[in-house]
Amino acid sequence: MNENQTEISSLGEFGLIDRLTEAITPVNEATALGVGDDCAILHYDGDKDILVTTDLLLENVHFDLTYVPLKHLGYKSAIVNFSDVCAMNGTPRQITVSLGISKRFTVEHIEELYAGIRLACEIYGVDIVGGDTSASHQGLVISITCIGDAPHGKAVRRSGAHDTDLICVSGDLGAAYMGLQLLEREKVASAGRTDFVPDFAGKEYLVERQLKPEARRDIVKALAEKGIQPTAMIDISDGLSSELMHICKESKCGCRIYEDRIPIDYQTAVMAEELNMNLVTAALNGGEDYELLFTVPLTDHEKVDKMEGVKVIGYICKEELGSAMITRDGSEFPLRAQGWNPLADADDSAN
Repeated sequence: MNENQTEISSLGEFGLIDRLTEAITPVNEATALGVGDDCAILHYDGDKDILVTTDLLLENVHFDLTYVPLKHLGYKSAIVNFSDVCAMNGTPRQITVSLGISKRFTVEHIEELYAGIRLACEIYGVDIVGGDTSASHQGLVISITCIGDAPHGKAVRRSGAHDTDLICVSGDLGAAYMGLQLLEREKVASAGRTDFVPDFAGKEYLVERQLKPEARRDIVKALAEKGIQPTAMIDISDGLSSELMHICKESKCGCRIYEDRIPIDYQTAVMAEELNMNLVTAALNGGEDYELLFTVPLTDHEKVDKMEGVKVIGYICKEELGSAMITRDGSEFPLRAQGWNPLADADDSAN
């Protein structure tokens, strides 16, 4: 490589996106929001904004077919796109599905994958409206584009958080990451054995959170019913810390979250202890929870406090105060975006 050239791993996924898109300026009036959020926002005539998102999943980068059933993979592939639309306060409506298929897959394999995609679409009321297929020399490739909508002016971006806003999160965190650790452990234990039976007893929730996540459309609906308009929102795909950093960067603010308020399931805690892993680190950096992280005005505290499945974990502050977690003993721990980076070097991503 030329010494004047930059290695992609030095930028990371989001640094590369920033580099490639920094000079892009929309020329169409209908493009209300381009690159830089969970979805693009398009507005034509009418009382709806159109939301568009896409995700690319690569075998042995994003999934391991050693322990991921094809039907579960199809379901999850659709859900991660639905989740992006929900993170914009919207409703998913249609998807297109494009596949790169290597020769080792049969028609029946792809039918099983599609059965999972179709199941997700049936449950969430989403139509499959197109796509493409091609040969692949690098295993299975899945690319799904999702189209959704939100009432005009109600789509929530990452850039709207303000000083004193409350930071809220749905569900619990870290379970999907612990599910991944469990699956990887059982994979190692099964190496070279034909009679191996994985042991998931008492940890079924963790496996489900990793293999079959859900998009939190119920939270979007509950917010609307309670008359709460979030000021900023994002889904937790790369870890709580990384997602908070996205909101703070785009909103030009800082934040404080409390360690003892981070919602963690009992099975997650047990698994972390079993693996001798730091529980809070898993919740902050694990990712793939697909819960919603959002901010609301302080005046909505009473409303959001009564929402089932939602917890207030901190508040937004001025940018110059930085971003930190207040630990159980009252000290401050600076937050860093340490979520998974698929473009990092192998040595870096292990740290």
